[in-house]
Amino acid sequence: MKKALPILGILTAALLSYALYLALVWAPTEQTMGDVQRIFYYHVPSAWTAFILFLINFVASICYLVRRNPAADIVALVCAEVGVVFCTIVLVTGPIWARPVWGIWWTWDMRLTSTLVLWLIYVSYLVLRRFSSSGQTPVLAASMAVLGALCVPFVYFSIWFFRTQHPQPVMGGGGSIDPRMLHVLLINWLAFSCFAFLVCWSRYRLETIQREVDQQHAMRSLNDSRNPR
Repeated sequence: MKKALPILGILTAALLSYALYLALVWAPTEQTMGDVQRIFYYHVPSAWTAFILFLINFVASICYLVRRNPAADIVALVCAEVGVVFCTIVLVTGPIWARPVWGIWWTWDMRLTSTLVLWLIYVSYLVLRRFSSSGQTPVLAASMAVLGALCVPFVYFSIWFFRTQHPQPVMGGGGSIDPRMLHVLLINWLAFSCFAFLVCWSRYRLETIQREVDQQHAMRSLNDSRNPR
């Protein structure tokens, strides 16, 4: 497994480079928005990747609540961390795209507001994991993750349920997309997904080692307190 990590890193870097070339050079220029539309190839895949990571966080949190499996707790934690990063990219690229197209950086429509609320829930999740030392912290965090996961479908379907300034989806919503644009979009999503997996894998190994070290320190402190010199 250790040898696979650098190989995956090289392949992911190559795929990200190829996806960058496709997005900035090969993809056709959108007739209405021009080159600013190319941020679409980062905005949308980032959102999809974040949703997948939050879904994995939800499943892992349920597994931890049911079985109290430490491995499930670690998976939930690392997916939330990486998911927040990708959700942050969504919130940053969205206004950058909106400013030249809509004329404003932000509008409090349902899609944008619900995405911000989703981000705040998972940031709160990470703050709880980072600063709470209670033995019940994993349980409380898992419960919060379940709440956060319920917001994901609401964010996704909000443009169907409400009238928003956010455009309708080009796939599954009655829209259309140039086949070459769709090709670039999916390649970028694949690249982002591989990168997310790489980071989660590395973070999982690091968190596992850190918990083992903390457990050893706790056992050593307990033994010292039982056997004072």
